[in-house]
Amino acid sequence: MTNPAPQPQTLRQNSHPAVQPIHPHLTGPNAAVEATSLAKTYGRGDTRVTALRDVSLSFAAGKFTAIMGPSGSGKSTLMHCLAGLDSVDGGRIRVGGTDITALNDKQLTLLRRERIGFVFQAFNLVPTLTAEQNITLPLALANKPVDKEWFDYVVSTLGLGDRLRHRPHELSGGQQQRVAVARALLTRPDVIFGDEPTGNLDSQAGGEVLSLLRRSSREMGQSIIMVTHDPVAASYADRVVLMSDGNLVGEIEDPTTESVLAALGKLGA
Repeated sequence: MTNPAPQPQTLRQNSHPAVQPIHPHLTGPNAAVEATSLAKTYGRGDTRVTALRDVSLSFAAGKFTAIMGPSGSGKSTLMHCLAGLDSVDGGRIRVGGTDITALNDKQLTLLRRERIGFVFQAFNLVPTLTAEQNITLPLALANKPVDKEWFDYVVSTLGLGDRLRHRPHELSGGQQQRVAVARALLTRPDVIFGDEPTGNLDSQAGGEVLSLLRRSSREMGQSIIMVTHDPVAASYADRVVLMSDGNLVGEIEDPTTESVLAALGKLGA
C-alpha cells in the first residue's frame, strides 16, 4: 500500500490579512516570465519526490518578486526551471515571450547568456579578472560591444567607480556582490534571477545589495525574481510568492518583515 501524496498547506485569504490568492495570469508585454502547469519530479519508486505540482504563475515586467517557502517546498526548483537551468517534466515557460521549454541546449545557452542575468549566493567572479572585466565578461563571451553610457550608469548607480581595477580578493563581500549585480544588469536582460543573493553577506552589506536590487527594479525597470529564506530580504520585494510541498499557496503584495514572518509561520517554516 502506497502512502498518499502530501497535501498542500493552503493559506486562505482570511488566515492572514496580507496573504492573497495567486494573481491571475499576465500575458503579453506586462509579463517578464510566465509559467503554465509546471510539473517536476526527481527519482523513481520509493525515492520519487515531486518538486513542482501543476504550478502556474506569472511575473510582471519591471517588478521585484521573492519566492519563499519551507525547506523542500520547491522554491529553488521553480527558479532553476524558470531560468532554464533545469528542465520540467510538463508545462511551459515563457521568458520575454520566448517559450524556453521548446529550445534545445544550444539555444538555451544563448538565451541565458543574452537575456537572463544571475546573482548567486556565491559571487561567481573570475578571480584573475578585474571588477570591470568581470562586469563585461558576458558581452566579451558573446563578442558584443559594451554600451559605454549604460556601463557608466550601472557602475555609478552601484557605487563601483573607484573599484573597477580591483580584483575580487581586493573587494569586500558586499562589493563583490555589487560587481555580480552590475554584471547581471549590463546586458539589460529580460529578467535577473537571484538565488539567496545575500546569503554570504552580513546584515549591512546584505541590506545594501537588496536596496540596489530594489532600485534596479524601480529606477531601471529591471525584472527580478529572487529565492530567499530571509523575511527581511523578502521585505525589499514588491511581491512575495509562497510555496509549500511543490504547490503555490498564496502571495503577499507590498510585503513587510512582519507579514512575511506571519505567513511563513502558517506554513511551519
